Amino acid sequence: MKRNYSAFAEDIPPYSGPKVARETHADLKQLSAIPGHIYTRPGLQILPGQRRFSKMPWLVPMLELLPPTSIGHLKEWGLSTVFVLAKNYNKLVHVWESVTAMMELWHPQTNSFIFPEFEATILLEELEIMLGLPRYQRGEEMAISYTVEQINSWSILAYITTKKNDLYSMTSGMHVHLLPIAQWITSECKRKTTNYTAIAKAAAICICGIILFPESDDAISFGNPSIIDSISEGMKIGQVVLGFLYAGLTSAALGTPFYGSIVTLELWMGMHIQFRVTENSSTECKIMLNHLLAYVGG
Repeated sequence: MKRNYSAFAEDIPPYSGPKVARETHADLKQLSAIPGHIYTRPGLQILPGQRRFSKMPWLVPMLELLPPTSIGHLKEWGLSTVFVLAKNYNKLVHVWESVTAMMELWHPQTNSFIFPEFEATILLEELEIMLGLPRYQRGEEMAISYTVEQINSWSILAYITTKKNDLYSMTSGMHVHLLPIAQWITSECKRKTTNYTAIAKAAAICICGIILFPESDDAISFGNPSIIDSISEGMKIGQVVLGFLYAGLTSAALGTPFYGSIVTLELWMGMHIQFRVTENSSTECKIMLNHLLAYVGG
């Protein structure tokens, strides 16, 4: 079926030259014009949703029990870095003042941080390097075909355990709870079962849920286990992780709870941003006046 271009061409304004294009882009970048943006809320004291990111006392003991064969599966699937980050997660300290200062500069339409002289964003290539995820190769996009199937996290959880009580304890509503999964892993490891692949899949849900897809303290969206499980089938999930983080940044910038890979965000900030306290800063952040954004480099 051919589309009639003339039917909607009249709705497209004609190109008026580079000057007008720059002015239009400058108007788009006005964060103060976005309804509900935290840029316009200087009285905001705490980033919505930050209390959801707490320590997981069950995480490290569970990971230390994993049999070498299951750890080998995680490495084979490209989760070595995620595994190391998870083992050290309880040692990480999230600097929410810095994160909030960056949220104030996030533009929901351009998916970028708007600085006075330039824009910056988290690139897919950076995310894959920082998290050690399998990387997309240039030119392979045309060679990849995806089979669209209904997301069925029940079948993935059923691969881990067929006990109904365990399955129902792992889920509620539209969320999957990580603590019951970790308890199942711990039980299997202490019993020295040889169900190494199932243990690895369950561990992948736990570590990816905490590092890549955090939404609340010990729960992830019901659809995320399907994405995580696709890693074991050779799929690459960097784009999904980045899109989930973009969505969480937009959510926080508009005053609703933040979600997404806070670890990735802080790794990126550590690579590109330097924060220091200063009295006179031309890039002063309104929200955290005691933690001014004074220099951007890297």
